[in-house]
Amino acid sequence: MTSQRGESAVAAKGGRKGLDKSHYLYIAVILAVVLGAVVGLMFPEVGKSLKPLGDGFIKLIKMMIAPVIFCTIVLGIGSIAKAATVGKVGGLALGYFVAMSTFALAIGLVVGNLIHPGEGLKLTPYDPTKKADTNSTVDFLLGIIPGDIPVLPTLLAAILVGFALQKMGKQGAPILTAIGHGQRLVFRILIMIMWLAPVGAFGAIAAVVGATGAQAILSMFTLMLAFYVTCALFIVVILGTLLRAVAGVNIFKLMKYLAREYLLIFSTSSSEAALPRLIAKMEHLGVSKPVVGVTVPTGYSFNLDGTAIYLTMASLFVANAMGTPLDLGAQISLLVFMIIASKGAAGVTGAGLATLAAGLQAHKPELLGGVGMIVGIDRFMSEARALTNFTGNAVATVLIGTWVKEIDNGQVERVLSGSEPFDEQTMIAHGGEEEAAPETENREKVTV
Repeated sequence: MTSQRGESAVAAKGGRKGLDKSHYLYIAVILAVVLGAVVGLMFPEVGKSLKPLGDGFIKLIKMMIAPVIFCTIVLGIGSIAKAATVGKVGGLALGYFVAMSTFALAIGLVVGNLIHPGEGLKLTPYDPTKKADTNSTVDFLLGIIPGDIPVLPTLLAAILVGFALQKMGKQGAPILTAIGHGQRLVFRILIMIMWLAPVGAFGAIAAVVGATGAQAILSMFTLMLAFYVTCALFIVVILGTLLRAVAGVNIFKLMKYLAREYLLIFSTSSSEAALPRLIAKMEHLGVSKPVVGVTVPTGYSFNLDGTAIYLTMASLFVANAMGTPLDLGAQISLLVFMIIASKGAAGVTGAGLATLAAGLQAHKPELLGGVGMIVGIDRFMSEARALTNFTGNAVATVLIGTWVKEIDNGQVERVLSGSEPFDEQTMIAHGGEEEAAPETENREKVTV
């Protein structure tokens, strides 16, 4: 959290921070996608021969699925218990976030079924028992990567461990702390793996385009466009209507008030980069400090609206692209899994991708081969995910403040009308405090 506050303080002072490593990774992935598409179009056979690069990256992601799921579920259950103990505000916030994330998942499924993303590509299903047509060196290198760890048994074990630690009370605290350290280690490894994303994206996109031609590019563009439109409609129609009906606040005025934070999020693809600023701005808006102090950190762990839409639409895209569309029962089952697995999954770059892979592996392992296409376009969708998550947290803070009558409506009107602007010096002072985010203090910088 210290580094995040430092970034926000720099932004508050109006200074420009140079490109950090995540920006270079972003640029590298974009270049890799473009290069892979060019190679696949101009040299189809060469593109198809690069498939092991994408397969190797997918295997590395699969390797991390079980530890990511175990750590996030165990700590997530602990966070739920912690949030519920803060009283009315915590319980209300938790219930709202779970409901909205579930609703967002459902919207993703509806839109995915309407547009049928990925349909017609008919990619080769992933078969872990079948060796690719590669040489022995490639087989040897791919064989080094550990095999699958069953996801559903891991999920069950994590749930049991989480509730057992709750029952242990203070005696379980050291174990939870140790698992928190383990989660940071797992996420650190995941960060290292994600630096291979350009290589994986290059191989996967080149192979897909080499096999299917320009149709693959069109399908990926369709998914991205549909995802951006869905996120925009979710913010304006769903969140905007709730905000107007409950608090009488215009969603566009609130978004204008948070414009500087949107720029920060867009430049970092991280909604958590703006966490200290959101806390300060919500307090300045007129929501009471206790409500902000509980709602915002809880939302950063449990209110992943944009990520929820992404998970469901991406799953349907992969299933359609592999020529094995999911029936309604399988979609609902996948939705339930995503609801559980995504709670507390605001980990690091790649956590959303790992959650997607976990859902597919748990339901239809043969679909994992299509994750390579998502790797190529995941970064293009990360800004929309982060902006949607951030807006959802801001709206939730105003709504909950209204429900518990801990909001100064006069202050809200003055701030949103511009007559009482936000003082950046206040932001700097607030950023130095250590009370900001009890739920996220053990988390790395997030791209969700």
